[in-house]
Amino acid sequence: MRAWEHKLAFRSTDRVVRPFDWGIEWARNWPFTIDAVDPETHLREFNRIAIERSPEFFAYEPPTDFAFSELESEVRFTSAVDTPYPENNLVRARFFPAKPRWKRGNKAVVLLPHWNSHAAQHVALCKGIAELGISVLRISLPYHDRRMPPELTRADYAVSANVGRTIDATRQAVIDVRSCFDWLQLQGYEDLGIVGTSLGSCYAFLASAHDERIKVNVFNHCSTYFADVVWEGLSTRHIRQGIEGQIDLDRLRSVWHALSPVHYMDRYADLDKKSFFLYATYDTTFPPHLSKEIVGHIQSRGVDHKLVVMPCGHYTLGEAPFKFIAGYAICSFLKRNL
Repeated sequence: MRAWEHKLAFRSTDRVVRPFDWGIEWARNWPFTIDAVDPETHLREFNRIAIERSPEFFAYEPPTDFAFSELESEVRFTSAVDTPYPENNLVRARFFPAKPRWKRGNKAVVLLPHWNSHAAQHVALCKGIAELGISVLRISLPYHDRRMPPELTRADYAVSANVGRTIDATRQAVIDVRSCFDWLQLQGYEDLGIVGTSLGSCYAFLASAHDERIKVNVFNHCSTYFADVVWEGLSTRHIRQGIEGQIDLDRLRSVWHALSPVHYMDRYADLDKKSFFLYATYDTTFPPHLSKEIVGHIQSRGVDHKLVVMPCGHYTLGEAPFKFIAGYAICSFLKRNL
């Protein structure tokens, strides 16, 4: 299994080691003003305040320019988070309406794919959910698909050795996802859920912890700390190469604390939600010990949840037969609970 996982992980040959950067210039549009003399102190203090006042950190003005393309079955709107990249500022989300013969009321989910996913991925899952009578809005994450700046071949600006830009991209993802729920509500959808995979799972948890509209949650891969996944994961080894020597794991955690689901467990537990957590025994990207920590936090707080542990890895979960087993588990959970 581990050999198969490594083979799949290294099919990509376009990973680029980018230099470490505090990226403090990205703080210009964040909601809190910090008085600090050096970038690391600024970011550490900002993360502390962002966790304490997280509803303000993830607050936004709902979009007013929603547009739906019938030809492409795509929702488009301007992101509430402005970045230097025009392509990234236009949010795109493909819509999969529930099949009429199975339509089960006004039910819909927003689906968040994995890091570096292309537009055709997760479409089969979207169609499967729609067949059950639940509409799906599949969002393209920041810096992905047609939101990718022309100088990139991978979604490197979403997660990178640039600390500030990674914070900004995560905040943007959470706000864009919440904006998708604004559109769904305008269409009359009332029973709302979320499905996130890998990086999309992290974004989904942060969004759900700050949005009481999201009642049913699927987290396909899960982890406590954002920094630890980057530091330990096989998929992000090239990012660690750019970071290592400039900062250690403890310091990296402290400047990415606001991106880590572990800090919002109490907020999440206080909301009335149904939750599905999946992790893989041989995961080389989201290390299983971090996933077990998430499950421990959820269980200790008495959160209503279902847990599925797959006997595969991160990449192999996307291969047969594991993808079919996971897809069935996700779809059946949504059908029962939404």
